[in-house]
Amino acid sequence: MANNLIITIAREYGSGGRLIGQKLAELLDIPFYDKEIISLAAEQSGLSEEFMHQHDQKKKPLSFMHNIYLNNKSLPINEQVFQAQCQVIRDVAKKGSCVIVGRCADHVLSENPLCIKVFIQAPEAEKNRRIMEKYQETTDTPSAYAAKIDKERAAHYNFFTLEKWGDRRNYHLIVNSTIGIDASALLIKQYAEGFMQQYLAKFSNSK
Repeated sequence: MANNLIITIAREYGSGGRLIGQKLAELLDIPFYDKEIISLAAEQSGLSEEFMHQHDQKKKPLSFMHNIYLNNKSLPINEQVFQAQCQVIRDVAKKGSCVIVGRCADHVLSENPLCIKVFIQAPEAEKNRRIMEKYQETTDTPSAYAAKIDKERAAHYNFFTLEKWGDRRNYHLIVNSTIGIDASALLIKQYAEGFMQQYLAKFSNSK
């Protein structure tokens, strides 16, 4: 557990962050978590997976009725969903090295000295191309669509962490994915290896 390397990936929509995370996990031969967090959180919390998906990364409940629906701990339903996901994130981080995409994982694991926080970005034209070609979204305005999703991600992150999503000061590494999915994953892998070497050297010298 002491040497579990956790790489969290926040990303702009259309930047290929999820694909980079998957490739990185393959290169490092460690587990990859994205929507898997929802399934595990549903399993542990007793909330349905469909319900978890509906409230995933939402800043606040979708309706007035949801807003007043409280459990026996008096937590709003969106807070229940968030806390369930936080617990899963902490559990998988204790279990072993892994790559986690989104869901405020960088903040949840902020006190973990072996958590590397990465943010993936890309120019608008590159994101538009990926949204239309790779994600196959049926929209005439990919830029507006991406901006809407990023606004939702930022609102969720800012609301639950009291920090600013995308602020370079919150990350160890910011990658422009125009260098390619494979190259981006390799770059993060190399950074992670250097990060781990420095950590182990520091830990060894402190003995």
